[in-house]
This record gives sequence, structure tokens and C-alpha cells, in this order.
Amino acid sequence: MPPLARIPAGRAVNQPMPILIALTSPIAAAAPDWQKTFFEIVSGHAPDVWERLLASIALIAVVFIPSVLLLAMFSIWWERKVCAHMQSRPGPNRVGPIGILQSLADGIKLILKEDLQPSAADPILFRLAPYLSFSPVFAAFLALPFGPNLTFEPKLNAGVFWILAVLSIEVMGVILAGWSSNNKWAIYGAMREACQMVSYEIPLGLSIIIGVMAAGTLNLVELGHLQGGGIHTWIVFKNPFVFCAFFVYFIASLASNKRAPFDLPESESELVAGFHTEYSGMRFAFFFFAEYAAMFIVGSIQTALFLGGWNDPFGLIGYHYSQWIADPGAHRNGLILLNLISIGIFITKAMTIVFVQMWIRWTLPRPRIDQVLYACVKVLIPAACVLLLGAALWELLVPSWHQAKLIENPLPWFNYHPFSWADWAKGGATTSLVVQAILALIGVAIASAITLWVAYAFLTRRTTHQRLTEAEPIPEPA
Repeated sequence: MPPLARIPAGRAVNQPMPILIALTSPIAAAAPDWQKTFFEIVSGHAPDVWERLLASIALIAVVFIPSVLLLAMFSIWWERKVCAHMQSRPGPNRVGPIGILQSLADGIKLILKEDLQPSAADPILFRLAPYLSFSPVFAAFLALPFGPNLTFEPKLNAGVFWILAVLSIEVMGVILAGWSSNNKWAIYGAMREACQMVSYEIPLGLSIIIGVMAAGTLNLVELGHLQGGGIHTWIVFKNPFVFCAFFVYFIASLASNKRAPFDLPESESELVAGFHTEYSGMRFAFFFFAEYAAMFIVGSIQTALFLGGWNDPFGLIGYHYSQWIADPGAHRNGLILLNLISIGIFITKAMTIVFVQMWIRWTLPRPRIDQVLYACVKVLIPAACVLLLGAALWELLVPSWHQAKLIENPLPWFNYHPFSWADWAKGGATTSLVVQAILALIGVAIASAITLWVAYAFLTRRTTHQRLTEAEPIPEPA
């Protein structure tokens, strides 16, 4: 039977407000059927302690570490191609097809370069800083929900805050890199990062709390199932305040990730290279691996919390999963295929956000540090506080499935039909349905306009602007 069918429709339970459910949800402790791991789906049985340990080690060594490195290498190449297109030049085109192996060649070059260390630098902290920047980003991957059964730790009740907590350690690596280098440009960059990161974590955290308040859980796997009923059930369209909080999160994530126009910690026009001025070789590469992997992480948080996670806009993933998970033994192949499709959907959404980050970097100019802090303290923080208050009042005053029938953790397709007006009316949540549908239409219109804009620029790139070409070869002397 579907896991939540054990709670009869309409049965009242003593349930706190959704924000309290997020802190006290019994989901992880109960370990419901839809929290099966991919290993359990494939093998057909729950693993014992040793099987779980060996599977975890193999997953980290064979999947996570290579994936993080390949993701960073691909993102570096992709950004170089994106900026080249915007500047009417070919970009990397020598190593491999369309230059796809350029990042690999750069990595080999950095491995072979001499690993220098300033004589006046602190030797221990100088060596520790790059690894302290990269390790938290890798640890954050362990909580990402790539599919219904493809989360390294699906029972992690505070998955959202776990990722934020480990990512906040990255700033320590940047500060140590600047301080230990004994270089004034590096110290300036490190202090800028400290000011910027501490400031922008406030609107970043508030915008995440708004999304968590609307969802009623911090469990990333449950967040995905809550958004499995189609695009109108995605958290970003839950109410107007969450919709605005989505953009606040995106702006704050640019600053927390040192991405332009908030790349003051390493602004080459002022500080040579900022906090990593004195680094070379593989230690220099670790900072770039950390930056591009962190771009994917913040995009993944935005995908999991606001953009439906692994779910498609039509609710097909959620529908088939709700049918097949009731008897996983009979639908093993279907569940495996569904999880693999979910990986593609999740990564596509996250990489789309990464593309927008790249687009903004090569479009907007870099502001001054005082303007960056002004935007945070005088604009984003007040806006986030207003949105938090509005979201709290919305949850209090506008009926939804959380309050209407007091069904514990209602999921689309499990407890109600997300496309049925009668089911929404039965729950007294028709107002929520209308608002979510309107916001979903606005979101689709914005996404369609951006997609058409990018497609038009790509299709007319040969006729609108004369692309720069390589210089003509020097003619042989007569």
C-alpha cells in the first residue's frame, strides 16, 4: 500500500504549524517505504551494516569524487565557451572536439607546474587553505537528492541546513588563504570575502526559511515528493512571497559564492588575484574546483527547494513513482529507469541555474565593495524580512493541505490528485490552487522568454555580429 495511505483521508491529527513540522518531523525516524535507497531497489532487500558500509565507500570513490571533478572541469570549459560567445570569439577549440578536453589539458599543466610557497607565508595554514575550501563542497554533495531513491542519506532530517552548514566552512579556507600568504592583496581579498559572506548569509538563510516554511519539512527527499504533482505544486509557486524569495536566494547565492558581480574577493582589476594571489599548481586548481562545484551546489539547493527537485513539470515522475513504490519488487526495472531519468532532470535544472550565473558574470560590471554591502544591508535583508513576515501570514490565513484536513505530510498522488479541482476543494485549498496556477503560468512565461532569447542569440550569431577569426597566416616570402 502507498506509505501515506495509512492515514485515512480526513482524519484529524494534532499537528503543529508547518514551520514546527520542519523541526520535529518524524519522517526520518519512521523510515517510510519511499525512503528506500537505490541499493534496496536494485538488490531487493535491506542491506546489513557491512553491505551499507561497502556500498557507501564504493559510491563515494566511484561516483561522487569523479563526478565532482568532472563537473568542475566541464563547468570551467563551459564558462569559457559562454564568455567567448558573448565576446564574439571561438573560445577553446584546440584540445578535443570543440575544445571539450581543454580543462583536462589545463589540469595536467597545473600538476606539472612548480608548487611555490612564499618564504614569509605560514607553511601549515598556506597548505591547509585549498583543501579546507574544497572539502566542504564535496561533503555537501552527500545530501543532494538526485532522485526519489538516489540520496546518499535519505533519512537526514535537516538536509537543507546540513548543506548550508558545511558550505559555510568554505569561507574559512578563503580567509586562511589570504592571511597565511602574507600578501596585502591576498589579505584584502580575504577580508572582503569575510564581510561579504557573513552579510549575505542573512538574506540567503531567510529566503531558505521561507521555502521551508511553505514546504513544512527540512528533509530534501520529502521536499522532492511534495513537488511531484506537476509544476503548480513546486514550492516556488506556493505563494507570492516564496516566488519573490526565490530571486532573493539567487542574488544572495551569487554573493556567497563569490560570483560576479560580487567577485570582489578576487577582483583582478584591483587585487591582482585576490585571496589566491600567491597560489600556483594544484593548490590553485583546488580553489577553482571548489568555486565551480559550489556553483552547482547552490543551484542544486535552489532546484531541490524551489524548482521541483527531480520532478518533471507534468507530474509524470511523481505519478509513476507513487504507483510503483507500492510494490517495488514487481516494478524494479521501472523504478531504476525512473531514478535514472530523475538524475537527468535534476542535473539539467541545476546546470541551467549555473548557466544563468555565467551569463550574469559576463554581462554585469563589478560594483565597489561598499555598494555590495549596501545592497545586502539596505535592500536584501529588509526585503527578506518582509517576505518572511508575509509568508508566515500566508501560511496562517490561506488554507492549504497542511491546515485544511490536518493530514500529516500530504503528498500529491499519495493523498490527493494534484490536477483534480474536487480533491483541492475537499481539502479546502482551492484558493491555494488558483494562486499556484497563476504563479506557475507567470513562471512558465518568464522561462519561455529567457529560452527564446537565448535561442535567438544562438541562431543569429553568424549574421548579427561578425565573429572574430584567427589571424591570416603570414605569406611566405617570394
